[in-house]
Amino acid sequence: MPSFVSQIFRFFLKLALGLFAAIFAVSLLVAALIVVALSLLKSLVTGRKPSPSMVFGRFQRFSPQGMWPGSTRDGAAPPEHDVVDVEAREIRGDRRLP
Repeated sequence: MPSFVSQIFRFFLKLALGLFAAIFAVSLLVAALIVVALSLLKSLVTGRKPSPSMVFGRFQRFSPQGMWPGSTRDGAAPPEHDVVDVEAREIRGDRRLP
């Protein structure tokens, strides 16, 4: 008999702990959603970029490889094999610059 009572007690204890863990996880999710919603609302009112996108942009900027493999990190110069269109115009030496 004592083992049966202890099994029932363990079952209800596990059930209660699982319920508390689920409530804790859901409350953390709701709190995170509220913070993101308030951050987006603040960005709409102030006209600035939303904070989550700025944080992601910083992460992307300071990551060692960049976001996409094979791309230049600072975007300074295109790779040699890319085609660059330019508009050619003649420069005359006798004309003065304004």
